[in-house]
Amino acid sequence: MRLRTRLGPPPFWILGLLLVLGMLFFIMTFLATPIQAAPDAYQGEQPSNDFCLACHQEEGIALTLGSDSLPVTINPTLFGLSVHAEEGINCVDCHTNISEYPHPDVQAKSVHDFSVELNVSCKDCHEEQYSNAQDSIHQKAFDEGKANAPLCSNCHNPHTQGRVIGTESKQLTISARLHIPETCAQCHSDKYEQYKTSVHGKALTEEGNIDVPTCTDCHGVHNIQDPTTASFRNTTPALCADCHDNAGIMDKYGISTNVLETYVADFHGTNVKLFGDQSPDEPTNKAVCTDCHGVHDIAKVDNPETGIALRENLLVKCQRCHPDATANFPGAWMSHYVPSPQHYPIVYYVNLFYKIMIPTIIGGMIFFILTDIYRRIASRGKGVQHS
Repeated sequence: MRLRTRLGPPPFWILGLLLVLGMLFFIMTFLATPIQAAPDAYQGEQPSNDFCLACHQEEGIALTLGSDSLPVTINPTLFGLSVHAEEGINCVDCHTNISEYPHPDVQAKSVHDFSVELNVSCKDCHEEQYSNAQDSIHQKAFDEGKANAPLCSNCHNPHTQGRVIGTESKQLTISARLHIPETCAQCHSDKYEQYKTSVHGKALTEEGNIDVPTCTDCHGVHNIQDPTTASFRNTTPALCADCHDNAGIMDKYGISTNVLETYVADFHGTNVKLFGDQSPDEPTNKAVCTDCHGVHDIAKVDNPETGIALRENLLVKCQRCHPDATANFPGAWMSHYVPSPQHYPIVYYVNLFYKIMIPTIIGGMIFFILTDIYRRIASRGKGVQHS
């Protein structure tokens, strides 16, 4: 009983000392732990993307740039599926001016100015594409001060852009190809509306057929040139032939691969070819593919409303250059077919007749001349005189 009395409750000063020591231990432990909410404690290391997304995944956050509002919310799921995340690109690899928190003040006065400032960062990884874009009609528009001139980020959202070129195939991925028209439609909505109802556009956008051409097949990718120039128009036949001379594609759909050859062989094509070779930058008034078939609104040739396989529809096209053309005028056009017993048999058999008759006549004349020469030489050897 006496021992239990001596070991009773400790004095209050001991409890106070223990409390003070506990508080000191807690404070020292807290200070020794990096405060992840304050990016000024980077300690010389690059912050991870997760570090940035801790704030930037918050919904509804935006920067006010003059009269513009720039959303800066980044969807972590979409970013995680992007090619940049896949390749291990860090946020600060592009946002090189950010190294602490709070971030430095943004000097740009608009969203466009902000994009211009960041645009050059694309060159660090995509030098070839960046260089090609400097020689494009888009860059020309930018140099002329047009505010709606597209930059890299207008076509390739850096936070959601998926892989464009396959790692093994080194070719445009199917997904990227299918979405190209939608990307171009952001600025060229009127052309997109025409394209998606065309024979090419329907096959791509509705059927997912990647055999048909999309925007970049005709216009290029980063070095897009002005399609209104004479040089672009003069090269249209060769451009269309890239697909229409490809038997691997055309044979699937029963389409002739003789389009370029038959075009070049006729009056229009011969003149365009010669003119294009001699004066590629000069305009010509001879018809090229798009004059008859259209540009973005190309229809099937057997379309009852616009198909030029129908003579009355073709006549409308012909009268653009030949206003005096009559109903029989389109009859001279053989629709890119090489004459055969099935297609234009009269032309085929006339050609066949001349192919046989001309060599026969010329061959007979040569034979007659040679035999006559031989007879004369033989006669002279025998001393026979000819009058």
